[in-house]
Amino acid sequence: MARKYFGTDGIRGRTNEGAMTAEIAMKVGQAAGAHFVRGKHRHRVLIGKDTRLSGYMMESALTAGFTSVGMDVVLVGPMPTPAVAMLTKSMRADLGVMISASHNPYVDNGIKLFGPDGYKLSDATEAKIEKAIDGKVTLAPAEQIGRARRIDDAQGRYISIAKATFPDHLRLDGLRIVIDCANGAAYKVAPDALWELGADLIAIGVTPNGTNVNDKVGSTAPAALQAKVIETRADLGIALDGDADRLIVVDDKGQIVDGDQLMALIALSAARNQTLRGDGIVATVMSNLGLERFLWSQGIALHRTPVGDRYVVEAMRAGGYNIGGEQSGHIVLSDYATTGDGLIAALHVLAALVESGKPAHELLRLFDPLPQLLKNVRFTGGQPLEDDKVKKVIAEAEKELDGKGRLVIRKSGTEPLIRVMAEGEDEAQVNAVVDRICDAVKKAA
Repeated sequence: MARKYFGTDGIRGRTNEGAMTAEIAMKVGQAAGAHFVRGKHRHRVLIGKDTRLSGYMMESALTAGFTSVGMDVVLVGPMPTPAVAMLTKSMRADLGVMISASHNPYVDNGIKLFGPDGYKLSDATEAKIEKAIDGKVTLAPAEQIGRARRIDDAQGRYISIAKATFPDHLRLDGLRIVIDCANGAAYKVAPDALWELGADLIAIGVTPNGTNVNDKVGSTAPAALQAKVIETRADLGIALDGDADRLIVVDDKGQIVDGDQLMALIALSAARNQTLRGDGIVATVMSNLGLERFLWSQGIALHRTPVGDRYVVEAMRAGGYNIGGEQSGHIVLSDYATTGDGLIAALHVLAALVESGKPAHELLRLFDPLPQLLKNVRFTGGQPLEDDKVKKVIAEAEKELDGKGRLVIRKSGTEPLIRVMAEGEDEAQVNAVVDRICDAVKKAA
């Protein structure tokens, strides 16, 4: 059943349009608050945000919604998504909210919800909240409405938690690191954590102004980081996205290292240290076949899920795994966090770099990925993937790649895009297949 508000990662859209208005945000606060008001204790919701301009508006609207149904609100300001999840649990809050559109441009925003255990809500819970958004919610009596307050030490709490995941016997002294915070939520906490661990730090993307989040910086635009690594002769570059739940690395040669290579490194380190739980790791259908083959050669299985870190986390919890993630850089280390955490993942990469004594370009190239191409086709309405001509082209492509590669086609859960990905042994064949499908989708759209 199609959902009206929630996508693969909460509610997201262009500000002041569709679901992303102050009116809907207030209703989300009321609906989610009413769902989590249980028992006679004072109920509490923790709200964080990234640095985009509309965060102030959405924060105020959500606060109005939550307090109107009797929930107290704790505001922590700009904080990474994983920090909001952690603090929700540690502060015994009934609910956590992150206001962010992650890697999207500043004109978009989103609402991510976390339960009292720090995990993203299940599909079933989101469905109940969604139904209540358009329904009638019982408001609290005047004498029982909630209060709102800000806390000033949330950033320090998160830095302490993140640093505690770095081995006590290691330091970052002597390492020159460039950190790109995408002018987003981690613009203070990530540089501070790395500096406190001894790094010779160069920071970019740390001057947010409300409109420059993810603008030519961050994990989805790593060119600036690549240039700075080369310019400063750094040992490593680290790029986060707007809400700091994903990580992309640039090695000392200026080459991009994606989430697949990082998961391979972290999984191999865990296997050697006998801290890998389960028989392998969890990744999505988008991860490269090269990763799967490499892990298999090391006796480590790869279990695949649909796209979305929430589905990775669900599979990890169900199977008892402690490492999972996405090629895009969402890396979930469940021994430390309940969702993807770019900073903690970066600290694990840095620990491996320090212990190995190798330059990054040697350490971070564990396998050769198969030729893979991903293209996005924007559409304005309708269901292009239901078009008969599109179905025919896709069927022909699947037959052509059978036994020699993979084809993954899906509608984005966060943007009006059809994502077309193919991989295989023959790069020319992969490129041709993707182009044919994209052309068919464009015509249908």
